[in-house]
Amino acid sequence: MATSLGSNTYNRQNWEDADFPILCQTCLGENPYIRMTKEKYGKECKICARPFTVFRWCPGTRMRFKKTEVCQTCSKMKNVCQTCLLDLEYGLPIQVRDTGLSVKDEVPKSDVNKEYYTQNMEREIANSDGTRPVGQLGKAPSSSDMLLKLARTTPYYKRNRPHICSFWVKGECKRGEECPYRHEKPTDPDDPLADQNIKDRYYGINDPVADKLLKRASTMPRLDPPDDKSISTLYIGGLGDTVTDGELKSHFYQFGEIRTITIVQRQQCAFIQFATRQAAEMAAEKSFNKLIINGRRLTVKWGRSQAARGKEGIKEGVSEMGTRLDPVPGLPGALPPPPALDEEAPANYFNLDPGTAPSVINITLPPPPGINPPPPGFGPPMFHPMAHMAPPMPPPMSMRPPGQIHYPSQDPQRMGAHAAHGSRHVDLKPADCFKEETRLSG
Repeated sequence: MATSLGSNTYNRQNWEDADFPILCQTCLGENPYIRMTKEKYGKECKICARPFTVFRWCPGTRMRFKKTEVCQTCSKMKNVCQTCLLDLEYGLPIQVRDTGLSVKDEVPKSDVNKEYYTQNMEREIANSDGTRPVGQLGKAPSSSDMLLKLARTTPYYKRNRPHICSFWVKGECKRGEECPYRHEKPTDPDDPLADQNIKDRYYGINDPVADKLLKRASTMPRLDPPDDKSISTLYIGGLGDTVTDGELKSHFYQFGEIRTITIVQRQQCAFIQFATRQAAEMAAEKSFNKLIINGRRLTVKWGRSQAARGKEGIKEGVSEMGTRLDPVPGLPGALPPPPALDEEAPANYFNLDPGTAPSVINITLPPPPGINPPPPGFGPPMFHPMAHMAPPMPPPMSMRPPGQIHYPSQDPQRMGAHAAHGSRHVDLKPADCFKEETRLSG
């Protein structure tokens, strides 16, 4: 160590002895019941090189053991976690936080100046209430638009996974599932994220993670106000079950008078209508990609007018929220539009050929048992294969030319008419019937 436990005891009063570490939620893990080992003056701080109390614990199942890397004095000076050295408020690297707050806090790097600077900071920390950072960070503004956009609101437990097994990469690991390391393919060694230094992270220089986040902040989308000046409604999405209308009102009332707040619980969204367009534009500018309520990052968009919504309708394969929906396999496709109907053309309900005349088929039922059928020629006509040679039926009364009158006696189907196929019928008169009866009786 830089300072031996046996010699140079004049500075032992500055050695750190703590009862609990300063950690972020990600490093602490998701298990509320955790067991830690405490080693008093176990290692020297990697920043100030002074002995401090080391804590070691396992953040969860199938996770690697973690320990504190810097002392609590260095952690309080930068307001960072003792293990990952990320900001405790935003969860971002120190370089990103200082860039967003326009803070330039240069910590001395020489041993003598570092010791003097650390003693002064310890004195300032002892005189403070512990709720605010000290040094240049305590004098910085409370928030920044860029930091609110990039801030991590939920823990990222994937960061606690074990390291990759080097024996498995070479094909020599014989532990199988009992191996505490990850059996995965390593990332590209040329990736800048593969080369990270804890001192560069603390001093805020040459941090590849910070460079990546700053590039992302420069390319973030913007929320432009719509051209329709009558729109003064904002759409708030991702409410969940915990955000209420009172919490929305307490945040948005500062931008102007609110006319209505409508919460759609089924879709977990809300619509906030302002009294003026100027208040809506200010609320959209100050809340886009920055609105966090109850630990939830909310989506802020402009609402649409009723006229534009009715004109656009619901697009095919697009939900009301604007997200693209994947087609569901097995469902029938869209039906083709029906053909245009001609009002003058008659309706063809039976799909018959309009060029052929409809044929009339008369089918008679057999007589009931016990009753003799009528003689041929005296009953209704039966259907037979030669029906197509029979004389055509007379047209209906509505389709006949004027002046032509049809009498029942002129019907060719009636008894006594001459058929078209040449069969001869005899008309029986009452006198002939009397003579025939006299001859039979004589």
